[in-house]
Amino acid sequence: EYDADLYNKESVEGWSRALTELLTHFVENTENPVWTIPLLNQDERRTIVESSTGQLTFEPSENLTLVTLFERQVQRTPEACALHFEDQTVSYAQLDQAANRLARHLIAQGIGPDQIVALFLDRSPQMIVALLAVQKAGAAYLPMDRDYPAARLNYMLQDSKARALLTTQSLRATLDTIPDHLDCIALDDLALQDSLNKLSALPITDQERLEPLSSDHLAYLIYTSGSTGQPKGVGNTHRNATRLLARTQRWFNFDSSDVWTLFHSIAFDFSVWEIWGALAYGASLVVVTDEARRSPPQFLELLRKNRVTVLNQTPAAFEVLAAQTIQSGIKPADLSLKWIIFGGAALNPAKLAAWWAHFPDDAPQLVNMYGITETTVHVTFRKLSATDANSESSPIGEPIDDLAAYVLDTYLEPVPYGVAGELYIAGAGLARGYLDRPSHTAAAFIPDPFCQGENNPGARLYKTGDRARYLSNGDLVFLGRKDHQIKLNGYRIELGEIEVALAQVAGVKEAAVMLREDRPGVIRLVAYFSCHWGEQLTAQQLRDTLKTHLPEYMVPTAFVQVTEMPLSSHGKVDVKALP
Repeated sequence: EYDADLYNKESVEGWSRALTELLTHFVENTENPVWTIPLLNQDERRTIVESSTGQLTFEPSENLTLVTLFERQVQRTPEACALHFEDQTVSYAQLDQAANRLARHLIAQGIGPDQIVALFLDRSPQMIVALLAVQKAGAAYLPMDRDYPAARLNYMLQDSKARALLTTQSLRATLDTIPDHLDCIALDDLALQDSLNKLSALPITDQERLEPLSSDHLAYLIYTSGSTGQPKGVGNTHRNATRLLARTQRWFNFDSSDVWTLFHSIAFDFSVWEIWGALAYGASLVVVTDEARRSPPQFLELLRKNRVTVLNQTPAAFEVLAAQTIQSGIKPADLSLKWIIFGGAALNPAKLAAWWAHFPDDAPQLVNMYGITETTVHVTFRKLSATDANSESSPIGEPIDDLAAYVLDTYLEPVPYGVAGELYIAGAGLARGYLDRPSHTAAAFIPDPFCQGENNPGARLYKTGDRARYLSNGDLVFLGRKDHQIKLNGYRIELGEIEVALAQVAGVKEAAVMLREDRPGVIRLVAYFSCHWGEQLTAQQLRDTLKTHLPEYMVPTAFVQVTEMPLSSHGKVDVKALP
């Protein structure tokens, strides 16, 4: 017997067959440990493994670099607008020439392939010139965010062993110390500018570089938070990035008519997609000022004025923008948006209901993409529609063609459809690993048991630390971080489950839940929330509502209302900034 409102006949019959096989194994293998008994028969296991891959291919792709993709566009449309910043426009030819001059200066300083050059610059065309120049010299850029504390910035410079730092005189003064091995280059120095103007603006050749630039050389190094308390540098190659662009093009068909925004910090890997999604296809990139990033009305006007077609957003940032759009009375015809692409954090589609009430669900088309720095920005693709607003899950869709996304148990065995497990990624998007941390790299990038063989020696799996499950239709659903699970009074609690329940309370705009120990020994589950304009909610109202959905031990003991959820420079909820 089963509840037909909750389960379908196919699932129940499948579970019945699986249970029968499981009990048979118990009886026939009484001497074996329980974990050795398979939950899937061989046919089911094979089906799940095959469905966990994109059109997984391991043939080497063309030896393309990001530099090559950009220079092709310079040759095709030299006068087209590459960058737009406030009232400035920079053509592809102008951007190329400025980057070539700076690249020659870097090469003269002995900088070349697989070396690291740090960027510590304000948001401006100069930042993109510097980024391009580093890659044209053959080196990899290390982005440093102005909002990072000085101690973290200094740590990154020391840990990366960066050969040079590209900055300005005023920003240089904000750093506590500069490592002895580092060549600090202030781009606003008049003597340097005079020197650069005397250098050739022609394209850099491999004969000029210290060695020929290859797609297997590092393109960028981005630091991610570390479980040890220190951030780790993730090294991604040109091949990692160029194949991302190539493998996703069948869905998006980006071209030179598009207008993108650089909304996110270049220290957040979402920016790699924003920058190269534009420059690789001859499109225009609007570099958003810090002021506009923090002002929804200004940013909305920027989207309208610049006729932006491709917008990338974290869910938290888009919630604020969507509310502003609806409140302003903007109509679909007022914007040129074709794509809104989510990434960087878990998406709750129920929060998009208000957007879809005002906009068609395909104009613009909303897309959810899951990914991590270690897997080169994006792993999966999922088109969203208005019907998804009825779902409580976070659908992330299907893997990109040259990747696989496996949901596995503790023993690296596939779990059945509908069962939660840890998400592992395989394929061409995996980064080299963590800079100068072989033990961390070996722990996170493990041998791939599904794709080893003569045709694919050394295949790896990346252990994401995220939880997910596959639905029977092949859709992958994100369930949150493994480390977002806490234990309180003997109960294991998924904080994400409480956040989802809280966000669905009428009047609640945003929600975050965390375990706090503000006084030694006093551990409390605390919920932070903001309300929609004009709404007022008391802690008792929230508590009473949650009790109808959650067990008592999962109901927070304290509720704190905030005007807006604080966001980090990456557009995610800044948990440390919560009161």
